[in-house]
Amino acid sequence: MMYGGDGWMWNGGWGWGGWILMTLVMVAFWGLVITAVVLAVRYLAGGGSHHNRAGGGSAPADSRAENVLADRYARGEIDVDEYRQRLTLIRETR
Repeated sequence: MMYGGDGWMWNGGWGWGGWILMTLVMVAFWGLVITAVVLAVRYLAGGGSHHNRAGGGSAPADSRAENVLADRYARGEIDVDEYRQRLTLIRETR
């Protein structure tokens, strides 16, 4: 009998230290469970993608196109006239 007259749980057990340890372990366990649930909900609700979230949201497609165009111009792949023409085209099709 584990909980009988001389059972380890009540007489001669870990005493208060055991109860404190069990309490801390349970708090840590439930903290991990709650954290896992919150992360799972955020992952599923957000579609699972964590990139392109600088500034709280993803950049619109036209803004990304402008960035790519600016990078090409900065690398010298296109000249200023082509840059302006394409930038105008991108902004007109919004």
